[in-house]
Amino acid sequence: MSETITCYIYRCSRKPDMYIYLAEKDDFSCVPDAIMNGLGITEFAMELELHAGKKLAKEDPAMVMQNLEENGFHLQLPDNTPVEEIMAKISRQVSHH
Repeated sequence: MSETITCYIYRCSRKPDMYIYLAEKDDFSCVPDAIMNGLGITEFAMELELHAGKKLAKEDPAMVMQNLEENGFHLQLPDNTPVEEIMAKISRQVSHH
């Protein structure tokens, strides 16, 4: 895994506190249609330099970095949503194609 990753974070209109992190700015091509359809309108929020020691409000930076490297995106869902399970399922689906 890289030491530092630049990611691009977008607010999703479908649910409050739902964000999608992308490895490449404005490149949603890596996001499966089923997920894209659930995001609603996406609005660019910020560019962020990530590293393992970076503090994020709700996410584990190492997990975000891993998802960005493996899938090209990371989905941050509202509290009490099992994001790890969803991202693991996505990883399995992406690796089978």
